[in-house]
Amino acid sequence: MFKGKPTKVIITGEAKEEFDDLNKVVGDEIARGITSSDHQTLLNSIKQKIELLMNNPEYGFHIPKDRIPKEYVRDYEVNNLWKANLSGAWRMIYTIRGSEVEIISLILDIINHDDYNKKFGYRKR
Repeated sequence: MFKGKPTKVIITGEAKEEFDDLNKVVGDEIARGITSSDHQTLLNSIKQKIELLMNNPEYGFHIPKDRIPKEYVRDYEVNNLWKANLSGAWRMIYTIRGSEVEIISLILDIINHDDYNKKFGYRKR
């Protein structure tokens, strides 16, 4: 519950593909007896952030409206965007949708730091 409303987290689009691929890689690693890897650390980080979003959809960093990439507006009709930092300098990008009934955190992207910088127009100094 957040502000008296039930919350839900949905992983969609490219984020869903990335999450599913990561789950497969981690499953394969565990089957081979690998108990610690960057993949496992990233997957655990994503799961931890999802739990945090269930309790507080406003957990992450709010991205200013003028920084929202047009593709998110076009593909998902986004009018707010948030970022949660993950392990290994990865980023989880999400938007918050609400109604009188519930609040949904819609995860749009799970991307590495370099791709995040490109997508949001940040340059290396």
